[in-house]
Amino acid sequence: MSLISPGDLLARLHDPALRILDVRWWLTDLSKGRRDYEAAHIPGARWVDMDTVLTAPSGPGRHPLPSPAAFTDAMLALGVSDDCFVVVCDDNGGTIAARLWWMLESLGFTSVRVLDGGVPAWVAAGGPVTSEEFAFSPAPAGSLHLGAAWSRVVDRAWVAEHLGRVALVDARAPERYRGDIEPVDRVPGHIPTAVSRPLAGNLGPSGRFLPPSELRARFASLYGVGGADGANAGEAVVHSCGSGINACHNLLAARVAGLPDALLYEGSYSDWTRSSMPVAVGDEPGVSPL
Repeated sequence: MSLISPGDLLARLHDPALRILDVRWWLTDLSKGRRDYEAAHIPGARWVDMDTVLTAPSGPGRHPLPSPAAFTDAMLALGVSDDCFVVVCDDNGGTIAARLWWMLESLGFTSVRVLDGGVPAWVAAGGPVTSEEFAFSPAPAGSLHLGAAWSRVVDRAWVAEHLGRVALVDARAPERYRGDIEPVDRVPGHIPTAVSRPLAGNLGPSGRFLPPSELRARFASLYGVGGADGANAGEAVVHSCGSGINACHNLLAARVAGLPDALLYEGSYSDWTRSSMPVAVGDEPGVSPL
């Protein structure tokens, strides 16, 4: 299971192998996550900056992946080693935490969970919070062994070549998918053939993930494209969003649903539009013009 409940986290809060990584972040206010962390966080939680730790200075799209080596060094600096149990959290239903979950999993680190419902669910369950920053030591060099390359990632050229032959999934809000608004990227709309699965649909009213059966109903029909089935079905599904962050929420939801691991378009819509690729607007996926 890739989620952990507030109650289960509370039960192991004093486990010396536990590492809680707080990755609260807001696109519209880049300092808000840090301010909220400083005001109140789970005891022992360590702050992780999306813009410097989980994003490279340059690359495809607005939030390119850092090199695995740089990411490994950052995790070591946060005290993460091979024998740790990592819990990642945010305050927005896992929409940001899922990025860190996916990055660790992509490099072969599987002892990682997303706190279901994040900090709000933790507080609602009676979990303690503190404004004191936890003093910790970095993990020893060489004590964390992650992969040398990101797995299950595709780029713009791959997506363009396979457009219309894979299920391309867009995690953005419906109004951005349709092209009604576009607050960040240069052109409104969506990549032709992409189907809309807004990440908000993965969550219930409490901000926690829906049951696996309901999540499976959201995504299962996508995993038969091109005749794929079983363990290979994920190869026919590519998740995208604006810049490769929120797409990880749909990847996490599919994992909770028991579906095969799919692919991530790293640069997503921001990378696609920066290269003047064709776009579609409206409710329908559209057809491939390539």
